[in-house]
Amino acid sequence: MGKRLDGKVCIITGAASGFGKAMVHEFIKEGAKIFAIDISKKVQDLKKEVDGELHTYSADVSNLIQVAEAFKKCNEIYGRLDILCNNAGITGLVETPLHEFNLEAWDKVFAVNVRGAFIVLQEAIKMMLKSGGGSVVNTGSIGGYRATPGSSAYIVSKGAMVMLTKQAALEYVKDGIRVNSINPGTCNTPLLDDFSQEAKDFLASQVPIGRLGEPVEVAKLALFLASDESSYISGQDHIIDGGRSTE
Repeated sequence: MGKRLDGKVCIITGAASGFGKAMVHEFIKEGAKIFAIDISKKVQDLKKEVDGELHTYSADVSNLIQVAEAFKKCNEIYGRLDILCNNAGITGLVETPLHEFNLEAWDKVFAVNVRGAFIVLQEAIKMMLKSGGGSVVNTGSIGGYRATPGSSAYIVSKGAMVMLTKQAALEYVKDGIRVNSINPGTCNTPLLDDFSQEAKDFLASQVPIGRLGEPVEVAKLALFLASDESSYISGQDHIIDGGRSTE
């Protein structure tokens, strides 16, 4: 039996930690050829962790020139793109009321979570149009549907990801490009590093399943959407939040 992503070329942004790192591990086990991008030089450490074909590249997704150079490099290596995991994101300020939210901090979140996601998606679609199609998995958040006090920039930016997914899915479905999103609830990732333990405990207490999610669980959902197993799914936002949104 063949592997689910055997030979497929996949770009993963935000690959050095959290969901992105888990995606690298899960996708490469299924035969994908990975081009991993992260602003952190730690992305290079992935080469020591996985057994498979992996190239790494350090780039800021909010920087148009750096993103264009990253995709150019991927194209030079592979000449095509089959999968994009548009995953890079930041939390920004937390536990900060909206009226006290610093505009510079707000702009920084939107630079990565909205501008960055848009730039990466544009470059990926250009390659996929030449490749004859592909699958895009955007990383959104349950925050795109449900507000969290004190995290206004992050919440609003992930709301934008919901419509970016639907817009791209509608525009490119006839070109053989599927676009979906994964929308995790609160999970054990570095995005929680700035939260107090009290805040983390509160978040965990809100989850009906009784715990926070793990990155590998989110990566497995991304794997399904990236693979041909989801060939009839496009423009959909898939919530993975331990049942929180059912309340």
